[in-house]
Amino acid sequence: MTPVFLRRTLLAAAALCAAGAVHAQAVIGQAAPALQAVDVSGKAVNLADYKGKTVVLEWVNPGCPFVKKHYGSGNMQATQKAAAGQGVVWLTVSSTAPSHKDYQKPAELAAWMAEQKAASTLVMDDSGAVGKAWGAKTTPHLFIVNPAGQVVYNGAIDSKPSANPADIPGATNYVTAALGELKAGQPIAKASTQPYGCSIKYAS
Repeated sequence: MTPVFLRRTLLAAAALCAAGAVHAQAVIGQAAPALQAVDVSGKAVNLADYKGKTVVLEWVNPGCPFVKKHYGSGNMQATQKAAAGQGVVWLTVSSTAPSHKDYQKPAELAAWMAEQKAASTLVMDDSGAVGKAWGAKTTPHLFIVNPAGQVVYNGAIDSKPSANPADIPGATNYVTAALGELKAGQPIAKASTQPYGCSIKYAS
């Protein structure tokens, strides 16, 4: 390998590392990325305010068939309510760009959430800054943060990567399982899984 080629390779690697640092992602066992945004009513939401509590983050797009699977069946709401019963804070994040056809304004999203009887706080991330900081890829994509502020789960809601509601009864709900293990003080068996769903429609 020539010195010139080696130098170019090292520079390219450094550039990739720098890019990764700019777009920090949620890493299991490490401090959760920041989350500073507003909810659908315009109220400030800051993840730091929930330190000492378990927090679930869920990315949503009502137009996505995979989201419809879990909300239309009541599976997501049941998961949210079970979490709330344990004192867990649940934040549902919309990172859909305003320019995309699936975008819904805060009032529209709030009405949809109310219709679904969702048990969560809906956070607006029109710029996509929050979603990119967390490395959120799909709707749905879920993360769990423990009371110490560390990411302890990153991935799918369950083990059946389909848009068919009929698959839900036979699926393992990774989020419910992880919350149960966390509450019991046990290691999370499946701390990282492959998220599935529609790609998040980020702003360019």
